[in-house]
Order: sequence, then C-alpha cells, then structure tokens
Amino acid sequence: MIQYNFTGKRILVTGASSGIGAAVTRTLADAGAEVIMVAKNAEKLASAAESLGVKAFYPIDLSDVASLGAQVEAIIKERGPLDGFVHSAGIGTVRPIKMCTYDYMKQMMDINFFSFIEIIRVITKKKNFNEGMGIVGISSVAAEEGNQSKTGYCASKAAMNGAIRCLAKELAPKKIRVNAVMPGITRTAIFDQIMDNGGDSDDLKGILQRQYLGVCEPDNIANTVAFLLSEESNFITGSAVAVDSGRLSS
Repeated sequence: MIQYNFTGKRILVTGASSGIGAAVTRTLADAGAEVIMVAKNAEKLASAAESLGVKAFYPIDLSDVASLGAQVEAIIKERGPLDGFVHSAGIGTVRPIKMCTYDYMKQMMDINFFSFIEIIRVITKKKNFNEGMGIVGISSVAAEEGNQSKTGYCASKAAMNGAIRCLAKELAPKKIRVNAVMPGITRTAIFDQIMDNGGDSDDLKGILQRQYLGVCEPDNIANTVAFLLSEESNFITGSAVAVDSGRLSS
C-alpha cells in the first residue's frame, strides 16, 4: 500500500463529520495533512473533529450558497491558502417526478453541485491556493445510471461530472487538477438505514448483485481520494473514477 505524505498540505473537506467525508478526513490527517473540516451540524462536527484529532473545523450550511463564498474566504484568511479541496457533502433523497418541486430540486443542486462550484470559484482565486492544488468531488455511479425517483440526485452528480471536465481544462494553467470519484453503494450510516428499511427489495438486491466485489467501504473511497490529491496522480485531471465494485461494468 502506498504511504502518502501530505505533511505541510492544507486540505478543506466538506461533509467531513460522517461517512465518506470522515474517512477522507482520517486518511488525509493520518498522512500528515492539516485538514479543515466543514459540515452543517455543529455538535456532530465538533465531536468528529475531536475523535479524529483535527483542530480546524467550521459548521457551515452549504445550502446557503449566497453566503458560502464569504465564509470560505474567511477560513482561508484565518488558516492560509489551500493545497486541496474535497467535496464530500451531499444529500441523496429520492422522489418521484410529481414531487420534484423547484424547491426540492434547488436544495439538491445547492448542496450537491452549486456549493461545489462556489467553493472552487473562491479557492482558485489568486493567493487562495498553493501551486499544485488538487480538487476532488465525491460524485456517484448515479451520474452514469438512471433509476426511478432519482432524477434530482442523478442530475446533480451528472452535473458535477460535466463540470470537472471543463474546470480541469480551465484551471490547468494555474497548476490545479480537478477530478471526481464515483462510489457505488458504500457502507455508511445511510446504507445501514436503507438495509433496515428495505434491504430485501428486489431493486436493491439487483444493485448489490451488480457490485460483484461487494459493498464498498468508506476507506476504499478515501484511499482513491488520497491518490487523486497526491503527486502520484499528477497526470490525471478531468476524470471521474468509479470505485463501485464493478457495478458499471455489469
């Protein structure tokens, strides 16, 4: 296993208090990074930061995109320019099209996509980043698939995948790389809830059968994120990497 060294690197992680975001935070911190944790729930964030040994954490509601830029600017002013950014925050609620109101779709896009773009807009300004900065968005295999009642979620992840290709080319002259990771079903608290409430559904059973290497673990995703932020991947940009136990190939 490659032992990454992020000593001296400052990396912002959203959705950092649980699930994949917490695994990413732990992996990067263990490799020496100064991780800046961001999540909505202040109490949960503080508890996660303490357990992970991270000193820099900021409770921010990413759905408030209008004020997000100023908050990120303030963090950079306090902590210093960034070497990396991982957008792990996201919501995955499902609704049939008759319930996909504008307010519902806007909330989905605000958290899953618009906040991602707004943070990138701010951190890629002069003096807000160090040369060689890496950006990774946590997308989903849903960006490549379709399923009933998942219009909002699939659209938001597809938007991220489309954006990274444009951003990678635009930001290359600044020595900034932009990629995404597309997890399949991953063993998080949300997965546990799904299994408790509908684990015997034919739909879920079919998906799990397609993930023929099994359910992903958060560390599987975190290790891929670390690779994409590291110098070992310095010729990878504009790519959405599937970590899905073979799901997209089946």
